[in-house]
Amino acid sequence: MGWLSWFCLLFLLSTTCQFNSTCSSSSNSSSSLSSGHLCHPEDSSALLQFKNSFSIIDGPFYSYSNRTISWQKGKDCCSWSGVTCDKMTGHVIGLNLGSGGLQGNIHSNSSLFFLHHLKRLDLSENDFRGSPISSKFGGLVSLTHLDLFDSNFSGPIPSEISHLSTLVSLNLSQNYVRLDTLSLNRIVQNLTNLRELHLTYVDMSSVVLDSFKNLSSSLKTLELSDCHLRGKFPESIYHQPNLRLLDLSDNYNLTGYFPKSNWSIPLETLWLSYTRISVDWHHLTRNFKSLRDLYLSNCSFVGSYPALPGNLTQIMWLDLSDNSFGGQIPWSLLNLESLVELNLGGNNYVGQFPKVDSNSTSNSSLYDFSKQQLVCPIPRHLTFLYLNGNQLNGTIPSWLSSLPSLESLDLESNQLSGNIMEFQSRSLSSLGLRDNKLDGLIPRSIFELENLRELDLSSNNLSGTVEFEKFSKLQSLNWLNLSFNHLSLSFNHLSNNTWPQLEVLDLSSCNISEFPYFLRASQNLNMLYLSHNRIQADIPKWLLDLGKDSLGYLDLSHNSLTGTVGQLRWKNLQYLDLRNNSLQGELPIPPLSSYYFFISNNQFTGEMPPTICSLSMLQILDLSNNRLSGKIHQCIGNFSQSLSVLDLRNNKFHGAIPSTFSKGSLLRNLNLNGNQLEGSLPPTLLTCKELEVLDLGNNKIQGAFPNWLESLPKLQVLILRSNKFYGEICFPKTKFPFQKLHIIDLSNNQFSGLLPTKYFEHLAAMINWQEHGLKYMGGRYYQDTVAVAIKGNVIEMEKILTVFTIIDFSNNTFRGEIPNVIGKFKSLKGLNFSHNELKGTIPPSFGGLSNLEWLDLSSNMLVGEIPMQLTSLTYLEKFNVSENKLVGSIPHGKQFDTFENDSYIGNVGLCGFPVAKTCSPHQSPSSSFQQEDDLEHGNCFDWKVVLMGYASGVVIGISVGYLVLSNGTPDWLVKVVGRKQHRVYVACPLGVQVVVVYMFLSSIKGKDCYTWNGVTCEKMTGYVIGLNLGSGGLQGNIHFNSSLFSLGHLKRLDLSENDFRGFSISSKFGGFVSMTHLDLSYSNFSGLIPSEISNLFKIFSIDKHGLDMQSLQNLENLRKISKTPDLLNSTIRPLSSQSLPPLDKQPGDGERSINVPHIQG
Repeated sequence: MGWLSWFCLLFLLSTTCQFNSTCSSSSNSSSSLSSGHLCHPEDSSALLQFKNSFSIIDGPFYSYSNRTISWQKGKDCCSWSGVTCDKMTGHVIGLNLGSGGLQGNIHSNSSLFFLHHLKRLDLSENDFRGSPISSKFGGLVSLTHLDLFDSNFSGPIPSEISHLSTLVSLNLSQNYVRLDTLSLNRIVQNLTNLRELHLTYVDMSSVVLDSFKNLSSSLKTLELSDCHLRGKFPESIYHQPNLRLLDLSDNYNLTGYFPKSNWSIPLETLWLSYTRISVDWHHLTRNFKSLRDLYLSNCSFVGSYPALPGNLTQIMWLDLSDNSFGGQIPWSLLNLESLVELNLGGNNYVGQFPKVDSNSTSNSSLYDFSKQQLVCPIPRHLTFLYLNGNQLNGTIPSWLSSLPSLESLDLESNQLSGNIMEFQSRSLSSLGLRDNKLDGLIPRSIFELENLRELDLSSNNLSGTVEFEKFSKLQSLNWLNLSFNHLSLSFNHLSNNTWPQLEVLDLSSCNISEFPYFLRASQNLNMLYLSHNRIQADIPKWLLDLGKDSLGYLDLSHNSLTGTVGQLRWKNLQYLDLRNNSLQGELPIPPLSSYYFFISNNQFTGEMPPTICSLSMLQILDLSNNRLSGKIHQCIGNFSQSLSVLDLRNNKFHGAIPSTFSKGSLLRNLNLNGNQLEGSLPPTLLTCKELEVLDLGNNKIQGAFPNWLESLPKLQVLILRSNKFYGEICFPKTKFPFQKLHIIDLSNNQFSGLLPTKYFEHLAAMINWQEHGLKYMGGRYYQDTVAVAIKGNVIEMEKILTVFTIIDFSNNTFRGEIPNVIGKFKSLKGLNFSHNELKGTIPPSFGGLSNLEWLDLSSNMLVGEIPMQLTSLTYLEKFNVSENKLVGSIPHGKQFDTFENDSYIGNVGLCGFPVAKTCSPHQSPSSSFQQEDDLEHGNCFDWKVVLMGYASGVVIGISVGYLVLSNGTPDWLVKVVGRKQHRVYVACPLGVQVVVVYMFLSSIKGKDCYTWNGVTCEKMTGYVIGLNLGSGGLQGNIHFNSSLFSLGHLKRLDLSENDFRGFSISSKFGGFVSMTHLDLSYSNFSGLIPSEISNLFKIFSIDKHGLDMQSLQNLENLRKISKTPDLLNSTIRPLSSQSLPPLDKQPGDGERSINVPHIQG
């Protein structure tokens, strides 16, 4: 009966407990009724005071901003949202105000610190306005969980946090706070119960990393991402017995190793991305057997190549992006049965996707044809696949579009071609195919992907007309980018259609002729891009009302917008681009939230409104190429400490340059060219230590040379052209002046004295030059622009190559000799000392200017001979020493055979080709190589034997895009047209769009063709033996029956830089059996080069895109295959030494190796 007694006892105890509980509840209820509060009055009062010390922000970033609405005096605080009370005592033990929209400061006397019984406190994702983390937090000694994540605190983390010895979870992750070694040591030593420590973004740059050796053994989570850690991280972290998650990512100076001895921990998630910790794939896969999430983006791999999965059989998330891995993609990674996400983006992988194995009975396996082996079963479990930023080619396989679980597919920035496949799976929510070579129509299945949130098909070759209504089923669409294809969009039948989730819409270059009216109802639109379209209209009022609270980016540039711009009412606009339209009226001012404001190339008039100085966060201000007038406000110098670019060029501003530039300025580019500014240069510019481009050309600024600019450490471009500067340029005041300067233009001023040799000796960027690929000056949103005189013409360079180097001191009164040190400027592209009073000889050291493309020493008083060393300048295209006192024979050979009489006119002592004066026997023309043929030169035409080197094509073609040639009009243009000033748009050699090309012909029926421009006749017979129509603006087709082929005596033919509309090169060119020089470059031919070219057995100079090397084997006299910019694109296997004639070796050529460009077709 013993068990029955125990049962009765337990029953009585249970009944008693229930009775006591009821009594207690009744008592509390009675107390509550009498006092009106369940929680303690002190706690209720403290909470209300805490609430009232803040303003509440209601917005999309604050999900629970209505939490404190229920906090009302007289109501039980234990029933308030976010408040938890102890059931027994009624004390507040939990406070959750995460994402509560609190805005204000937490002072040390805050009522928050009266809540001494708090165990859990969450103040994450609020705005405490940079107030410090109070040491009073250390007084809440009962806390087990403290979360201050992303709440806009600042300053040091107080060491008093270490007093919270019962803490289990601590999250202090946020910017602008810092933690020193002393405080970290105290936290590590005292918080022995800590299981989670989150310190992401905390500045720990001063922390001694050995402090982490004493971490609690109970620790499960350690997040130290982006903490500015530096040095070697202790290996003991890998021996933590309970550690499940370790995040050390984004500490770029953090090093370390895995332990060398055998070790194993239960780590499930490891982040080492963007650190310099040495990753040994073999050790990692052997010891981390529990890993599920592995993030190794941009890491330092050692040992074996991460191709095989090893022991990572449990891996679900694998990120190996941005590691410069090459070769074939390790498709074997798809064998991982649990793999959900694979990220191999940002590498250098090549090749094609594996195909479905046709021999498999179930068609369920993938076959790699490049390796002739099976890869793996089709990975039907894969959910996220990122292969963007590689060099994959071929087509997108159909198996990829049928993966049943696939939610995100990113193949952007590869070389994929063909049509986009039809998607059979409907699970896709994100599809990125931007920047490939895909063509055809947008597949119908895309319009059926109802879960799709992000779609980016931009920068491909997609075509067809797209009815925007087809996207109507995609109601979850958040991001849509169709820009820069060959699509035409139609917005018919869209009056009632809306996409409620749409935040980003990019329809740039979509052949749109109207504003998409359906957008008027979009409530959440954040980014809208409609640039490069055909919209010719005023900006509609509904657009100005669109997304007043949400719109952050608006780009309407490169259209034909007209009318005025009304008041801009967007509250959160950060980026506004209205460039290249026909907008008029007064200058609109964007909202205070703006970072980038582009409004150049319009017709705005009037003065700059003073309200522009209220844009304190502005980083780029571009008002160039308008008709603005008045003075530049003084506040422009310091209205925004974030200002990086100030571009006011080509307006009508007058008065002085503002003198308010101040210390700490981030100004990188100051361009005031082409205004009417007066006065002197303000010395406060010296405070702009970030300044790279200073362009003050074409104003009325006066004063001596501002040598104090030499101490600006980053100055690369200095343009003072066409002002009123005067006097001598004195010696440098600093030890290393103008260290990074590579463009300096002081032309058209009143400088005098000797050339500044001491400055030339220190121009390190021009002397110590190394080319590391093509890089442009500027940033993501603004690329630097400058107008410089190149080869006698003023050219507006829309981009500036970092290797582009020029010196222009022309049209001053400099005297004395030219310094020899200039011969050390290996990177120099152009040198202009013309129209000065220089004496002495041309330095032979100029022969070392290996990259020089133009040299103008005209209109000086130079004496002596032209140095033979200049014949080694193989890229020299323009050479002018006219109007000097030079004597002797003109050098002969290479580029010197291309210069005409104008280069030497006014030097009566010069003789030899091309001037009329013949050298006496002891003055016979010097030559760097024997004359190539005995072609008679008629007086009407002088042929160019050696064509332009590729370097000038790189500089002009790539860095300009199209050139705006103004002022400095070429003599031939003046003679024929007879006007004072012309603007000429010239096609760049790389095939960039031809805007306009002028051609002037003197060919008139009835006149002797011997006198026609571009025609050379043989003196004895009168036959046409030379025809130069290069850059002639010809447009049309050269058919096989063209009269051109009746000129059977032609020896030299130049049809370069014309537009023959993509027609093929006729086989009839092979009939010119007397031809020695043929130039068909940049003339829009297409297709294969005919084999009949090989009939030109006399030819020894040829320039053409896409040479078929087999066609050259019969050309026994061939000496030159001129380089062109496209030669950078590809290389062919060298033919045997018997296959080609002995070519003249050009700088940079490999032994018997010829680079060939791609050809269209």
